[in-house]
Amino acid sequence: MNQDMSILQLVLHASFVVQLVMLILMGISIASWAAIVRKLTAIQRIQTLNEEFEQQFWSGTSLNDLFSAAVQNAKLAGPMERIFASGMREYQKLRERRISDAGTLLDGARRAMRASFQREMDVAESQLAFLASVGSVSPYVGLFGTVWGIMHAFTGLASMQQVTLATVAPGIAEALVATAIGLFSAIPAVVAYNRFARDIDRVAIKLETFIEEFSNILQRSLGGSAGAGPISGAGSSASGH
Repeated sequence: MNQDMSILQLVLHASFVVQLVMLILMGISIASWAAIVRKLTAIQRIQTLNEEFEQQFWSGTSLNDLFSAAVQNAKLAGPMERIFASGMREYQKLRERRISDAGTLLDGARRAMRASFQREMDVAESQLAFLASVGSVSPYVGLFGTVWGIMHAFTGLASMQQVTLATVAPGIAEALVATAIGLFSAIPAVVAYNRFARDIDRVAIKLETFIEEFSNILQRSLGGSAGAGPISGAGSSASGH
């Protein structure tokens, strides 16, 4: 392209409405990339913290010691550790009320862990809706700018006696830039959304599996001690981990 048909010149010579659409799309694109970077960092942190706690959980460390560490490290703990702490906290509260029924103790711990699981998933899924909206709406916003730009270009040509390709091309090119910017905003958002949705599904499956495994440990402990005494470590039940 020559200088008059460069992207910068096309943007500068576009109508006010098209320029406004381009500005909105660029702002959306910047916000989308910021959300992508934050979410990528957050998911990597979640995966790392979950793996670290899972290794500690199955290392044979006393569950009471793990609970004490989780309470002290509550602000820096990962989702799996917080879910574990919720289950242990409810279990101990029920024990302090001298409830000895194994079913009541187990159901209380499971309900607490499921509630904590839902809170953790709500946090993990934050900003996914924004990325989905960017991916689905941005092309249409860009298309609106293109349609408006083409209408503006043809309106300006109505007063001309002779119309050639050289007179039509700049106006249409200016309008098409809006669609290009819309696609530039949408494509990364769609790719990131699909990637994050898959990663979050894996995290959810891992957390649900942990809830079931920890529930089984509690059930075996309650069955063997009739609801009395401290819970032993999980290492003896970690043959597959």
